[in-house]
Amino acid sequence: LVPVIAALLTISNSTFSQQTDLPEEEIEKVSTHSLYAGAGFGNNMVYMGSSISQDKPYFYGSLTYGLKEKLFVSASGFHLNAFDQTIAFSTLGANYSQVINSWFDISAGLSGYLVNKNLADTLFTSFLYGDITLGFDWKILYTKISAGGLFAESSGVYFQMRNSHFFQTPEIINGRAYISFDPYINMLFGSMTETKTTDGTTIGITLPYHSKKSGGNSSTTTIFGLTEVDLGIPISFNTDRFSLEAEPGFAIPLYSDTDPLNPKGFVLLVSCFIKIF
Repeated sequence: LVPVIAALLTISNSTFSQQTDLPEEEIEKVSTHSLYAGAGFGNNMVYMGSSISQDKPYFYGSLTYGLKEKLFVSASGFHLNAFDQTIAFSTLGANYSQVINSWFDISAGLSGYLVNKNLADTLFTSFLYGDITLGFDWKILYTKISAGGLFAESSGVYFQMRNSHFFQTPEIINGRAYISFDPYINMLFGSMTETKTTDGTTIGITLPYHSKKSGGNSSTTTIFGLTEVDLGIPISFNTDRFSLEAEPGFAIPLYSDTDPLNPKGFVLLVSCFIKIF
């Protein structure tokens, strides 16, 4: 999954499992309303097993409203260096999360991806994506299991399992800041297309939102399985109102298709968020 999309909708993490052990009286001080501004850049935007930015850098800006640090509504715009348009596509999304107890939480989200009309035939078709996520805190590991559906000209179902371990340094700068780490391994399951030709068999991913149509080869079958493994270690400098995060990672596709849109190798995302109120 694109890291920035998750970041825009889950900025506040003080009440999540493995984040901090705040005393109950501190949790009660969470403000009813909050507003965040965010910006960032990356070397390659990878989403659902495909490179949206066509293996080139991208930039984004966002504005996110939070209600009681549980419901977040976000709007963002993305510029892709592969295209001349200032805003290649924008997103509108909402995410609600609820901590049930010390070891279990649940969240649900819905996002709309709206492509610039001048890029509808070359980038992707506008689509909706919704998911439900369960979080389990095993103390040693924090596991998130997500089931999602993507709706465009056709539809697609995806499952993800993410294992991570959050930890942070002691407070620095007179107790006003700390540095956090959240190394993870993420596994993405989705639909793949197995194509048999006289040259052999190739397996590629099927993406409902891509404008590019598949070829007319009749010897194809659709299978469902593990499509990609992602490794990463987000490193974040945090204060009460500011967060600067660098997330180096590595994408490992588990299919044989050599389409240039299929990501492989090093990815980097740098983001900053400011809490306006």
